[in-house]
Amino acid sequence: MFWKKTASFILKNRLFVLISVVALSIFMSYEASKVKITFNGGKVLPVTDSAYIRYNQFKKMFGQDASSMVIGIKSDKIFDKDIFNDWYNIGNDLRQAKGVKAVISVANVYNLQKDTAKHRFIIKPLVTGILPTAQAVDSIKQKLASLPFYKGVVLSNDGKSTLMAITFDDKIINTPYRVPIINKIKKLGAAFEQKHGIKVHYSGLPLIRTVVGDLVAHEFSMFLSLSVLITAIILLAFFRSFFPVVFPIIIVVLGVVWSLGTLVLMHYEMTILTGIIPPLIVVIGIPNTIFILNKYYHEYELCGDKMKALHLAIEKAGITTFIANITTAIGFGVLCFTNSELLTQFGLVASISIIATFALSLILVPIIFSYLPSPKPQKAGIKDSKLMASLLSGLDKLVHTRRKTIYIGTLALIAISCVGIYQININGFVVDDLPQHNNTLEDLKFFEANFNGVLPLEVSIDTKRKNGVVNLGVIRKVEKLEKLISSYPQFSRSISLIQVLKFSTQAFYGGAPEYYRLPDGLEQNFILNYAGNSAGKGTSALNSYVDSTKQVTRVTFEMIDAGSKKMNVVLAELQPRIDSIFNPKKFHVELTGSSIIFIKGTNYLLINLYESLAWAIFLIAIVMWILFRGVKMIAVSLVPNLIPLIITAGIMGFFGIPLKPSTILIFSIAMGISSDQTIYFITRYRHELRNTSKSISVIVSDTIRETGVSMIFIATVLFLGFGVFVVSKFGGTQALGILLSITLLVAMISNLTLLPAFLLTLEKGIDRNKLRGPDIEE
Repeated sequence: MFWKKTASFILKNRLFVLISVVALSIFMSYEASKVKITFNGGKVLPVTDSAYIRYNQFKKMFGQDASSMVIGIKSDKIFDKDIFNDWYNIGNDLRQAKGVKAVISVANVYNLQKDTAKHRFIIKPLVTGILPTAQAVDSIKQKLASLPFYKGVVLSNDGKSTLMAITFDDKIINTPYRVPIINKIKKLGAAFEQKHGIKVHYSGLPLIRTVVGDLVAHEFSMFLSLSVLITAIILLAFFRSFFPVVFPIIIVVLGVVWSLGTLVLMHYEMTILTGIIPPLIVVIGIPNTIFILNKYYHEYELCGDKMKALHLAIEKAGITTFIANITTAIGFGVLCFTNSELLTQFGLVASISIIATFALSLILVPIIFSYLPSPKPQKAGIKDSKLMASLLSGLDKLVHTRRKTIYIGTLALIAISCVGIYQININGFVVDDLPQHNNTLEDLKFFEANFNGVLPLEVSIDTKRKNGVVNLGVIRKVEKLEKLISSYPQFSRSISLIQVLKFSTQAFYGGAPEYYRLPDGLEQNFILNYAGNSAGKGTSALNSYVDSTKQVTRVTFEMIDAGSKKMNVVLAELQPRIDSIFNPKKFHVELTGSSIIFIKGTNYLLINLYESLAWAIFLIAIVMWILFRGVKMIAVSLVPNLIPLIITAGIMGFFGIPLKPSTILIFSIAMGISSDQTIYFITRYRHELRNTSKSISVIVSDTIRETGVSMIFIATVLFLGFGVFVVSKFGGTQALGILLSITLLVAMISNLTLLPAFLLTLEKGIDRNKLRGPDIEE
């Protein structure tokens, strides 16, 4: 009754409805024009997570981490006069750029000098201008060698590589204003490289996130164009007519506009995940238009009345496509249960967009075709070909005569897949999605090889008492902790209060390298007083490493991108060793920073995405129960869609595709999409079962032949549509496309073989008089 009234309303008020949809689409187009690419890494951990809360507290206390970009070179000529001076010029130019807070390099470092009169250290640059002679550069080289504070920081331990760290202002680090600075850094680096023939490497999270953002923007338009092109080709092959190709494409493009408008209205930015929603909408939205058009053509052939045929198309195809879109939306919507902002945005916008695109299809297809000429006899397309008829006939024969073979083959595939599942590697990298031959990834490896990485690791040490940090015993403990962490190959040497105090002790005794050590009990108060009164850059030498109450101190390391699997082992091993240094009852020591948040976020997502898959299965099972009632029918409808997930997981294990946030998404999404085919098949089967006296065997055969065409067509659209992601430069997006395509192809085979085999096996146990649930005609 509802769908009958809906059909009447749409067609009787078609001009008003059309104008309303066009007006809303213009509004959504305006909103979509304001979409922005994100400039931060996205919030993976929920804001209520304790690690995330403490990370934000750390940032409030000490400022934004991951705010530095680095450039580096490897050469035996670092201290040649011309090269050294040009390196100085780069640093000097960048230091004056708006939005740059600090620059440090071999040509832009600072020394401490003792001011006895004012009981303070004066912070002075080691280089104040262009050095006129090679001897002057050599003098700086010798002076730098006498300052252990910079060893391994700006100059590698072998002395053949150097880096320049450019720290961005916290106010612009996560905004578009960082892009001009990065472009300037690259421009200066390119000029240096061209002049001296020395390869310049670039890295740091600000750069990595900018590169990812640029790729997202590029791939958004590429994927959208490819998905539209592929679906147009498939539609043309299927219908062999102009109107059924052009107007479905226009409708799904409107769906894309609405998805982008929704993104903006919800105050979200485009991320690597939300950037793939538009092509997803094209791929998922096209089958809606096809089902409605197919029903329209079918009903017109029967009645010869265009408006009546359109009315029946809305009435009969509406509920089936609605339920199918609900299960698809569930596959995306369950990602909201993860409480991860990144996945919640993706799941929420995708699910809303899927339902919106369905509504556009249901409204616009009948209205547009009501103004077009009546359908002409359709040309024979792929759906009417002998090949299609032969394929469906073969499938029908297979399920009737080889059911045992289907069951045994399915069990064998499950057994083999379980072996692959056992081999799945659970791992995630900070730069996971960048292509293996991307310059950014190669440059990251340069810094990992020469400086033990550039990804930030912060250690926050809370002494739980005011002035606790300046206690000599605590200082010794911090030094011990630094040596412990630096002993791991994944981490660089530290920069901290300890290193500042050692540097201060060295300066206190005239700069002699042998005095680069912690002050003893008698010296400590003098040196702390000097360090606290330091002048030259406008701040105390201690302020960057100690909070205002001297209760909390930080220790900063850099780390390599070793992957979440390896780092989980390292962190688990570190924790008890840290606790042996700092008694947890008296101190709170927290490993934090962007890299740690990423690792914990990966762990969190993997756990919660398992839960989201469970939610998807549960919610889809409820939909199936509403439609079909009975435990047997729920099992029959779910099993054919669970088996493809098992097979896909096995493939991941055999081919070494790791389980990570971007790949585990596949399972809940595929579950939602593949369930559509089950609904199309079983609704047609049950309609025949209720309204005809045919035998179940004949009904299954008819259902295979009638819905099989649509199921194969949809699977083809989905397979090729998701297949466009193979050309992505993001590893995660590539894997998502490949694995989703495979999963949905296997799901189609499963729904055309295993599902009808189940129905035939249950033939004797079905009582037509006791069938419950709504009667839906496909």
